[in-house]
Parts: sequence; structure tokens; C-alpha cells
Amino acid sequence: MEGATHRTISTNGISMHFVEMGEGPVVLFLHGFPEGWYGWRKQIPAFARAGYRAIAPDMRGYGDTSAPEGSNNYTYLHIVGDLVGLLDALQVEKVYLVTHDWGAVIGWQFALFRPD
Repeated sequence: MEGATHRTISTNGISMHFVEMGEGPVVLFLHGFPEGWYGWRKQIPAFARAGYRAIAPDMRGYGDTSAPEGSNNYTYLHIVGDLVGLLDALQVEKVYLVTHDWGAVIGWQFALFRPD
């Protein structure tokens, strides 16, 4: 996808891959199961053109993000912690959430745990 930047950060004990594009208020895209950031490849440029900074991570265990061993490493707290760490690393304080499928469950938990 032309104009998008692929980056990786360390957060919450894992290496997290994400794609970002654009400037402005942040829209955080959370993918479904079994997908990754690529499921948002058509929406990312559209939001960037509309004046938003689109960020689409590969969540824990998907794509180019680390996949720790053991189901105990995949709780809501772990995954929400990953996202909070991503946003902290990028110095992002507020986001608009766009979710799909499993990403909607994570987005709901994210909003409950971190309404700020």
C-alpha cells in the first residue's frame, strides 16, 4: 500500500507490528479473526485522505506481531495492554475505534478499561 509506513515497537513484552498512514486525529483499526492489519488495506488510505491518522496493528499472535506460547498470554488484559502500550509509544492520547469481528470484542474491553 503506497504511502503507508510499517513499523514495529516493543510493548507489554512483545514486538508489535503496525501500519500507519496520514495525519490528524487517530483512528485505531482492530482486526477480526483470523485476520491482521491487511484487512483494513482499503480503509486506511481513505481515512488518511479524509484527514485522519490511521493506525492498524497486527494484534498479539497475528501477522508480524509476536505470538507468545500459552493461552494464558492472550487474555483481554494482555491484548488491551498491548494496545495501550502502542498508543503510549506513539504519544497518542485519544482515538476513534474502528473494529471488526474479534476486534470489536477487544475494542469493547479497551473502552471499558481505558475510557480516557
